[in-house]
Amino acid sequence: MYWALTTDAVDTRGHEFEQVLSDIQTLNQWARAARLEVTAISLAAYPFVQEDYILLPHGASIGSGYGPVVVAREPLTREELVGCEIVVPGALTTSFLALRLVLGEFRYRELAFDEIPDEVASGRADVGLLIHEGQLTFEDYGLVKVLDLGEWWLLETGLPLPLGVNVARRDLGENVLADVSEVLREAIQCGLDNRAEALEYALQFGRGIDAAVADRFVSMYVNELTQDYGDEGRKAVTELLRRGEALGAFPSPVQIDFVS
Repeated sequence: MYWALTTDAVDTRGHEFEQVLSDIQTLNQWARAARLEVTAISLAAYPFVQEDYILLPHGASIGSGYGPVVVAREPLTREELVGCEIVVPGALTTSFLALRLVLGEFRYRELAFDEIPDEVASGRADVGLLIHEGQLTFEDYGLVKVLDLGEWWLLETGLPLPLGVNVARRDLGENVLADVSEVLREAIQCGLDNRAEALEYALQFGRGIDAAVADRFVSMYVNELTQDYGDEGRKAVTELLRRGEALGAFPSPVQIDFVS
């Protein structure tokens, strides 16, 4: 999604973009301090930062019928899961919110997302919640999938599961927000149109995964819903946040607000 901005393949409309790399839980925490002007965050974190940030209508990671997975060293029933401590990649992640919607209250421990597979495989934890490429590589650690949250959500609602979103700080002002939105929209489209080059660029940030796994992961989460939520994507956002609000997961009522 960012490759085109590094190659001057799109008109930046006079704005300068600096790429800041960090894991999603850190970005969620930074957003609570309004640290970055434009950032990716978990959708579940948006209600905590909605006063400072507005949703961009593109750049989301949305999966239909697949999503974060709960893994263990052996098969477990949903009832057995409730009694386990589950290692999670962050309490502000959408994966954590979705798991709360499935299980209700459960014991959890936060850990960096890329450390969770080994934490479970080693026996230091019985159950882990995996995001990012861990959704595809957990079998390499000898782990089994206990629950797929994207699959559960689709069966529950008939909707795709929105996980990560892009937001921009409201204090940029209406004109700059419109510019930034258009620049990023064009960059995403450019990446989709030049998939091989964009994927090669992205691989340098792939945490050691090979090209085949990266290609599969990108295919899952960079798609037509990334370019624009559409009616289905916006409905999914509304439904997930509505359920989270009913669960008492957010500090105040959610106001879903997109850049025009």
